[in-house]
Amino acid sequence: MEEQGNEAPIRIVRKKKGHAGHHGGAWKVAYADFVTAMMALFIVLWIVGQSKQVKEYIANYFKDPGAAFENTKASLNGGKIGAGEATAEEFLKRQEANLQAVGKEIMKEIAGKPGLSDLSKQIRIEVVKEGLRIELLESPNAVFFDVGTANMHDDTKKLLAVIAAGIRDLPNHLILEGHTDSRRYSSALGYTNFELSTDRANSARRVLVAEGLPEVRFDEVRGYADTMLRNAADPLDAANRRISIILKFEGKKDHE
Repeated sequence: MEEQGNEAPIRIVRKKKGHAGHHGGAWKVAYADFVTAMMALFIVLWIVGQSKQVKEYIANYFKDPGAAFENTKASLNGGKIGAGEATAEEFLKRQEANLQAVGKEIMKEIAGKPGLSDLSKQIRIEVVKEGLRIELLESPNAVFFDVGTANMHDDTKKLLAVIAAGIRDLPNHLILEGHTDSRRYSSALGYTNFELSTDRANSARRVLVAEGLPEVRFDEVRGYADTMLRNAADPLDAANRRISIILKFEGKKDHE
């Protein structure tokens, strides 16, 4: 039996403290935020240096990621296979609707212009295979050029000014066409309806350029003479003498 005076041994336990005892994992969160912010900065700097097309695609992606993905698939597929077919068709339909709205606005502007409202009856606007076609048709009582020449009347220039204003801000490229009736052009110099129709189309092009349309937007100037009569039943009908302005669908290839 031990003596009551003996005391039990005292044990001293030393606890080791880590360096992160006071901070925990907070520094990791702060570092992650810093890395994220730097990555965002680099992305913004990269976007700033990209082309307009890339910027538009990125903007569209954030607006509607699903639609942007489908449009990308359509581009990769050339709009010919898989989901690209439906997307290309929808894109075309949207263009048709937009161009039809442009055509209606142009007709409204012409009808509201003093001195031009009567001529609005001689304007035909419709969607065709190549795009939106705006036609200026002559009549027995109202013509756009001096007979047998490409000398344009003042009212014709005013009509074209209204049309130019309506399509000036669009990206679509244009085709200008000239047409005549089947009345033979008599000239000892070999000047024919082909030259006349082409010269009239070029006269219209020059007015449109003067009204603010860039030259680079014109893809073709065509002179058909009387090979594409609007009224084939009456080759001498005044309506066969016309100027056609075609606003092409975007992405539409020539001679497709």
